Amino acid sequence: MIERSLSSLKSYCEKEAFKGWDPYDGMNSKVFQVMPLKHWDLARLAWIQGFKRSPINFRPLLLVPKEYNAKGVALFLLGYCRLFQATKRGHQDFGNQQDLLVKIKQLTQVLLDIKVEGYSGACWGYNFDWQARRLFLFKKNTPTVVATGFCVEALSESYEITKDSNVLELIVSSADFVIKDLSRTQYKDGFLFSYSVIDGNNTVINASLLGAKILSIAYSYTKNATYKKLATTAVKTACELQAKDGSWIYGLLPMQSWIDSFHTGFNLDALETYKHLTGDKTCQKYIDKGWNYYIANFFEADGRPKYYHNKIYPIDIHSPAQFIVTASKLNRFKKHKDLLENTLLWTIENMQDKKGYFYYQIKKGISSKISYMRWSNAFMFNAMAHYYIESKKDAI
Repeated sequence: MIERSLSSLKSYCEKEAFKGWDPYDGMNSKVFQVMPLKHWDLARLAWIQGFKRSPINFRPLLLVPKEYNAKGVALFLLGYCRLFQATKRGHQDFGNQQDLLVKIKQLTQVLLDIKVEGYSGACWGYNFDWQARRLFLFKKNTPTVVATGFCVEALSESYEITKDSNVLELIVSSADFVIKDLSRTQYKDGFLFSYSVIDGNNTVINASLLGAKILSIAYSYTKNATYKKLATTAVKTACELQAKDGSWIYGLLPMQSWIDSFHTGFNLDALETYKHLTGDKTCQKYIDKGWNYYIANFFEADGRPKYYHNKIYPIDIHSPAQFIVTASKLNRFKKHKDLLENTLLWTIENMQDKKGYFYYQIKKGISSKISYMRWSNAFMFNAMAHYYIESKKDAI
């Protein structure tokens, strides 16, 4: 069932050429762009939230185009790299090496083509204007450490397969983006890297850890001591911000005090990457404590994933997807295989459409079953590719 589900998702995404809609792309509407409301921050916020919350997809009617999203493309690239690795172990259920290499090179080139210019190093943003609730505006292609972090990780996986020197150059240059273009917010003896080049969202823990992750990847190729030093400081700060029970709040602003599943997974993923690539194992106890909290609070015995630590709904597709990736990254897959399988089967049965794509969210009321290429399909494609290669390890 799981391999059939991945095959169906893969066919759908390839047919759509990896382009699609996003929960936050409302302001890409050609109708909205000719309205005077686009100049009013509250109207922009209401428009975006309306698109995001509506279970009805108004995007075709209001002329929102399907486009590439850098983070989405990166997730697809990560997934294809996993499938390529599986072929090296003799598993070709989703294509042979030659066919998968074509996809890897294609998606790598897309990331190179949509890189944002004008900054100190390689960086990426989103393909839409985004009006934040605190009323600051992220313009289309404003680079963020989140989009850049996923792109750099994907390109590093691509480079290990293709050995393209142009890709390596971009990977290394992304460290300059983190160091020179992102601001830092002091916290005790350390700091947090900002979410973006625009101030206003500067104390998000998982974003800061993605900055450390980028520096760790660059360090693995260059052994530049500055990269490791700054990554270490950001990691120590994030570890200090972990609660005694192993949880992390999303960010330090009063409105960012929630605890959720997939951002916890992002934090653990970044800490594990830092540990692996720098050789610094001092964060292991924080990883262990965070993982124990993650497992205990975000998944029910039947596999149903929870969004928040203290309530289930909305059930967001990010939650099961990131669980699989985090378990793989932390080498916890085999120990928790039953829960992972239950979670994936629950997700397939409850959140996958017969056309192959995955739904955005399940809610108590009317759920959002719109196909979002980045938020839903790319995350699940990467997750299921991780699951596929992990499930084949015992067969090797």
